[in-house]
Amino acid sequence: MPEQRDALRRLDAAPGPGTDAATWVTEHREEIRALVARHGALLVRGLDLDGYEHAASVVRAIIGEGMAEREAFAPRDEFGPGLYSSSHWPADQPMCMHHELSYAAEAPRLMVFACVTPPSTGGVTAVADARAVLRDLPEELVERFERHGWVLTRHYNPFVGIGWEDAFGAKNPDEVERYCADHGIEARWDADGGLRTRQTRPAVIADPESGERYWFNQIAFLNEWTMAPEVREFLTAEFGPDGLPFNTFYGDGSPLDSATVDLINAAYEKHTVREPWRRGDLMVIDNVRMAHSREPYRGDREIVVGLGEPFRP
Repeated sequence: MPEQRDALRRLDAAPGPGTDAATWVTEHREEIRALVARHGALLVRGLDLDGYEHAASVVRAIIGEGMAEREAFAPRDEFGPGLYSSSHWPADQPMCMHHELSYAAEAPRLMVFACVTPPSTGGVTAVADARAVLRDLPEELVERFERHGWVLTRHYNPFVGIGWEDAFGAKNPDEVERYCADHGIEARWDADGGLRTRQTRPAVIADPESGERYWFNQIAFLNEWTMAPEVREFLTAEFGPDGLPFNTFYGDGSPLDSATVDLINAAYEKHTVREPWRRGDLMVIDNVRMAHSREPYRGDREIVVGLGEPFRP
């Protein structure tokens, strides 16, 4: 499948003797960005990334001024504005295909991943062409999501997942309420201090420059049917069907069935491109054109992530 192979272009770096990786990236920044603009994703291989601080400087050379993450689903370590560790998500659980922060009012257009330590097995950051996924989904399903959008519900509580303080970067409920009001999020508080939110977002967006349409959302990843059955059953038993940490719906509020979620994930899988991490790898992704995932792994996995070029879908 030529289109699929072309979705992740590879560039072999060859820094000269004594040339620092950040210097090499700075010198080749325009070439890197041009290849990402053409292919959607680029893997730069052959750099020497010596630790988190060095990797962060290389990522910064590409993204410039980074954007802060808000409404996160899992904790990250922060290395500077817009620079983070990969999400602290259970190593044995996949992070399914998604577009970063596609549920938020503002999302990064550009993402950079720098591999400091590759896992011993697994842990691939795979990519999938969002145009191809949109094209292969049933027309009636796409039309329904285009007409109504998609709904994300979240339940922030003290017992599971990230707390609202960390997710919103807030110290008190008033700050959260102001943020939600400014970003189109319905919010209500539980008696025990837990927070429930609901937001409706577009499922398909058009590139502002080319006009091409993309499947841009986290409908399948954040749906209850993508959870491991034992996890879904436990959380439902603990918090009730309306108390899951997150869930997704059609924009009119109707629930999704497991067959529909499986169908979306199958479309992603058809167009998934995988390349195992090597030490020093640098992956640059257009977050609109490409969905990405993180597969289960064993061993240490140290990745620096950069979020850049914020835009409003």
